[in-house]
Amino acid sequence: MCMGVWLMREPQQDRSRLTRQRLLEATIDCLADQGWAATTVGVVAKRAGVSRGAAQHHFPTREDLITAALEFMFDSRMEAARLEATGLPAGPGRTEAIVTRLVEYYTGTLFKAALQVWTAAASDPALRERVLPLEEKFGRVAHRTAVAMLGVEDGDLIAHRWVQLTLDLARGLGLADVLTDDSKRRAELIKQWAADLDSVLHRRRSGEQEPVALS
Repeated sequence: MCMGVWLMREPQQDRSRLTRQRLLEATIDCLADQGWAATTVGVVAKRAGVSRGAAQHHFPTREDLITAALEFMFDSRMEAARLEATGLPAGPGRTEAIVTRLVEYYTGTLFKAALQVWTAAASDPALRERVLPLEEKFGRVAHRTAVAMLGVEDGDLIAHRWVQLTLDLARGLGLADVLTDDSKRRAELIKQWAADLDSVLHRRRSGEQEPVALS
């Protein structure tokens, strides 16, 4: 390949990647701020500062754009979570810091954007067919990430159930935060739940019998 052609192709590929990323980020922001109905390819393209034609070159339909945006942002958020885990405090306070992080995932822009899509998919069979595999992936990866952050043993089924309960709690707190600022009550719940979770995990690691098994 001619060196001049190679050098030309690289900047073009970089521009294409940047354009794609701007579109995906603009889609999430638009869903969270304006909702499903307002998040069209044209609106997203304008928000991203690119032409509608350029947007449709990357994502021919609105459904292509929105599902790609959710997957991209979720993957980016989970990768950031893995990196953040190395900076969390050791010893007392670690479990609360982790639970706080998990809840933040469900009270941020990505969750609010995803909620718009899940709601629309409930009454749209074609969209639901596209969204269900994403929801299943999100659940698996979020659980795996939480397990790794909390240091749960792979074979400890009870600890795994507590991790899932923690994620369910985080999702519920995220829903409660959609319409009103629930931050004060949320902080109190996180503190109490983290103390209970920490106690359970400590007993599991030390081999103590659970007083009440989760069904």
